[in-house]
Amino acid sequence: MSDSPFGVDPPARPELRRSLSMLDGVAVAASSTAATTSIGIGLGVTAGVVGLHLPAIMLLAFLPVLGIAGAFSRLNRVEPNAGNGYVWVGRSLSPWLGFTVGWVNIVASVAFLAYTTAVTGSALLQLAGDAGVHRVGSLALDPGSTAQTTLVGIVVLVAVTLTAVTGVRTAARLQTWLLVFEYAVLLGFCAYGIVTGPHPFRLSWFDPFAIPSASALAQGLLLSVFCYWGFEAAFTVNEEVRDPRDASRAGLITLVTMLGLFLLGSVAFQRVLSEPELAGHGAEGLAYFGDRLAAQPLAALPLVALMFSAVASLQAGVIPTARGMFAMSRDRTLGPVWSRISPRYGTPAAGTLGIGALATVVAVLALVIPRLADMIMATVNAVGIVVALSYALTALAAAARFRSLLREDFRQGVRAVVLPALSALALLGLGGYLGWSFYTSADHFEVSAGNGWFLLLMPLAMILSGVLAAAWAKWVRGSAYFRTGEGTDADSPRLLTTSN
Repeated sequence: MSDSPFGVDPPARPELRRSLSMLDGVAVAASSTAATTSIGIGLGVTAGVVGLHLPAIMLLAFLPVLGIAGAFSRLNRVEPNAGNGYVWVGRSLSPWLGFTVGWVNIVASVAFLAYTTAVTGSALLQLAGDAGVHRVGSLALDPGSTAQTTLVGIVVLVAVTLTAVTGVRTAARLQTWLLVFEYAVLLGFCAYGIVTGPHPFRLSWFDPFAIPSASALAQGLLLSVFCYWGFEAAFTVNEEVRDPRDASRAGLITLVTMLGLFLLGSVAFQRVLSEPELAGHGAEGLAYFGDRLAAQPLAALPLVALMFSAVASLQAGVIPTARGMFAMSRDRTLGPVWSRISPRYGTPAAGTLGIGALATVVAVLALVIPRLADMIMATVNAVGIVVALSYALTALAAAARFRSLLREDFRQGVRAVVLPALSALALLGLGGYLGWSFYTSADHFEVSAGNGWFLLLMPLAMILSGVLAAAWAKWVRGSAYFRTGEGTDADSPRLLTTSN
């Protein structure tokens, strides 16, 4: 008699190959966070909201994210799983909420890949301009054009997706070398900018109470959370590291490193650039920063670092997304194609290629926003809201799961329950307030990064599409996940349900 709820014996569980060290996990997480891209682009976007208070907003945003990281680390210790938040929230809170976490992480990552595809193309076109190539035939090259940057970026996306298919180990080695170069350039230029910048250092830069308004504070915090987003990529490869505890260490090391880099970059940018210069250059901000500090060819180094960061984050974005979909697929909440393991590489190869294809489609759809700067603003705002929701639900899952510690060991209970819960409430409050401010800021809808209803519609569409996908998984696929709230155990020899 079969043990399967479907009356047939399930096949052996597809297993990911354990080949990663802690340093490999750091490389994946750091590349996914993409400090150079966040500094080169995210700081300018955030400065347009909070003005010259980037150090304050980066420090303030770090506090709830640190609470979230603690929740991830503790949950990973007791249940390492490639699905992480999807599995943990489903078990501790609700299968519907767990699926929502998994789903919004997927759609946010695909949107991020589409956005980073355009950023990569912009960096390449800027480098072409620095090399004296301003036209191809009759076409004038424009690094601010969404169409041109997307077309060039898609070529790079295809290449890095194919590399990711061969395995995380190969990708991690490539990313390690890219990180060494970009961090060396970033540290060198930022340190030089801090020493020689024409604008005086001010303590008010670190004062969050000087930010213009409550809505600016909320939007700035979520934009900053977006900059930190990606540290949890270390937890999506926890079934491929030799010791799952290494995933926790890698995630926390990455997060603290990002804080240092963001503070260094924000102070350097504000020492070198005025507020209009900082907020007005968008995807070309790091190139402008380099031009202010050095002559060519040295001035091109920050741009090369940005390009390397964007390429690495494309690859790092594909990897954790494919692993999350792998975990959902083996629970039958997504189709079976996402859990097929390549016998040659030991990776979810079909899923990795599928993620690259989805990102390409979304990148093409983003052409409805013709200016790259507007597309970046719309994407970053939408992803910031859904990432805050995903983080908050994961932290609440940790608080619910470890609540007994408040009775057994109060100090441990505060760290495992109170801090994650406070972080979750802060992020939920910020997301709700920002959504309300978007709703009240407009009286009509138009496809524009300056239209509040459009900015609100994007994250709502991401979340509501997850409700429809969950309904399909529950009532059409018949996934046992919605009955038990438990994902497939990473060490289980079989899938919970059958696979087609």
